Amino acid sequence: MDRGFFLTLQAIQRQLAAMPCDFYLLRLIHNHTRKVLPGDRLWTAPQITYGPTVRFLRARNREGYDVYFHPSAFEHNAGYILLDLDQADPAILETMRAHGHQPCVMMETSPGHGTCVPHLQAWVRVSAQPLEPAVASQISKQLARLYHGDRASADWRHLGRLAGFTNRKPQRRSAAGWPPWVKILHATAGLASNGASLIEAASRRVALAGAVSVPSPPAHSHSRSYAACNSINASCNVLPPDQAATLYQTWLHRLHIPQRFVQPDWSIADLWIAQELLGRGTPPAEVKNILRLASPNFPRRHADPEDYLERTLARAVQRATFPARWVAPTLPIHARRPNRSS
Repeated sequence: MDRGFFLTLQAIQRQLAAMPCDFYLLRLIHNHTRKVLPGDRLWTAPQITYGPTVRFLRARNREGYDVYFHPSAFEHNAGYILLDLDQADPAILETMRAHGHQPCVMMETSPGHGTCVPHLQAWVRVSAQPLEPAVASQISKQLARLYHGDRASADWRHLGRLAGFTNRKPQRRSAAGWPPWVKILHATAGLASNGASLIEAASRRVALAGAVSVPSPPAHSHSRSYAACNSINASCNVLPPDQAATLYQTWLHRLHIPQRFVQPDWSIADLWIAQELLGRGTPPAEVKNILRLASPNFPRRHADPEDYLERTLARAVQRATFPARWVAPTLPIHARRPNRSS
């Protein structure tokens, strides 16, 4: 029995249960080099708590990587606000509850030493629906001001720590040189009772700022809000054909598909490329458009091209949550090939 493994697993399960979300972004950052371990992407809760995944994360943590995460809603905030409390009052949890800003999770990221107070992180769920980035950032800044949090961490998608791993920052080590564990102090799923008020106030500030200064988009900008492209069935011509082809070919070669397959199965190539794009936050409708415009000889022999694209997108959304680039190197070559797309 690996007691450390089960303690880590229990901590992760407890944190994720209090922060339900369809997808989570995980990122591993080395405490000394500050390099990010390649392969961060979207995961589901069952995939994060999968035994081999937990063992992999524990091994990288021992090698000096800090384990960070945040609930993801692609290019929106998932309704969770991170509050980084480096100089927290001992009664901070009660204070936040009294103001209707009760956290769903509060963690100790390091215990503090001597006269230093513990370092805490709190997650406050203000909405069950995704929030616009500007609104979420305003709420984060407001909470940071109110509770003397780290304002540099106050934005709509700042990464927090995942419980059950050690804090590898050298300055957080104990007198004996041991890195502290990230511990859960409180975990209860639920919305902050005054979350709606925070959203309303932040929305007014964003609207006022927009009324004062509305920047003009670049003349040749092809960007489009996620709200206009968040449906697989949406019509979303974000990129012209030449740019779609460039993106497709870039990922085709990054994945070494022409080098590995003399005659590629383009259905599998479409699936792999869609998975990579989704894992980096590209809206599903935009991914669908890239495949439509750039997949070689599309629609090929597909009797119903739109049905094929929707099935490929649905499969890619599911597969984009699996940490393939982290787990695959440990598997035999024949086990790394994905199943043929139906």
